[in-house]
Amino acid sequence: KEQERAEDFKRRLEELGLEDVTMDAEGNVYGMKYGTGRGPKVFISAHLDTVFPEGTDTTVREKDGILYAPGISDDTRGLAEVLSIIRAIQENDIRPVGDIIFGATVGEEGAGDLRGVKAFFKDHHDIDGFISIDGPTPNHIVYLGTGSYRYKVTYKGPGGHSFGAFGIPSAIHALGRAIAQIADLQTKANPKTTFTVGQINGGTSVNAIAAEASMLVDLRSNDKVELDRLAEQFLAIVQQAADEENERWQSDAITVEIEKFGDRPAASQPVSGLIVQAAYSAIEAVGMKPQLAGASSTDANHPISLGIPSVTLGRGGRAGEAHSLNEWFDPTDAYIGVQKNLLTLLSLVGVDNVVEPLLLKK
Repeated sequence: KEQERAEDFKRRLEELGLEDVTMDAEGNVYGMKYGTGRGPKVFISAHLDTVFPEGTDTTVREKDGILYAPGISDDTRGLAEVLSIIRAIQENDIRPVGDIIFGATVGEEGAGDLRGVKAFFKDHHDIDGFISIDGPTPNHIVYLGTGSYRYKVTYKGPGGHSFGAFGIPSAIHALGRAIAQIADLQTKANPKTTFTVGQINGGTSVNAIAAEASMLVDLRSNDKVELDRLAEQFLAIVQQAADEENERWQSDAITVEIEKFGDRPAASQPVSGLIVQAAYSAIEAVGMKPQLAGASSTDANHPISLGIPSVTLGRGGRAGEAHSLNEWFDPTDAYIGVQKNLLTLLSLVGVDNVVEPLLLKK
């Protein structure tokens, strides 16, 4: 539900003079800054979506120089920085060697499953590098991707009166058996591998045997092998819980449905990679101390998994209480974040008659 915001961002890209400005079928918005034709192609973006439901009051309030509004930092500030970088390039007549695609993606948050960036790279096979502007710490470099699988598991049975129909299996009891076993799973601390049952639903009344019960489950790891191993254990537990509930009542009435609605790839690249080192040097150049952040789940996960050099770089300024109604942004010295992201981008694509691109063109 980001079309209205996407249309506004699309208008801004056009006003800044980008060419071939497009809103694709998934809802991503992007436009081109063409280079000399002899360099790499880099995509730089922030994400349009926030975690807040439709109808949330996003009116910006200012108090003592701090701006307050849901989503103002994550990732509205990232979108603003994309526009600032474009403006800096256009107003100073900077001509890149490589091509730059400036954009805004959808589906980064929550159950979005990175659908925007997945769709973009499905349609574009000539991208040589990717920068996502996201995260509240301006000197952080995210170059590793935490993978996640998300499932909706639904148990179904006949249901009935808690007293009159006693003796038939319960969907909620099956769900409880599964949750108890999931809670006892053992996972590795390194690579960090985690699980949680995040939400449960089911039943109709205190005096009814549940006909349906469901849970939403999040599995994560910094390593694909461990994530797949955890998923295998989890899926076995889900089926075993149904079998045990049926066996308890000598029935076969309980069935289970499993829907996988999230698949964010675990991904890695060497710290010595050009894009990581370029970002590191750009952060140093603006007077900050670079910090290599741990693995995280960002838009960069997908292109890294495809073998495309990619990083997620923090925004300028300071921010806090992300994903809450009290989210805030302090714009003090926020321009430094824009500068280091601009420097990173230009080092990758090169500037005509100034510096050759670090990245190679495919």
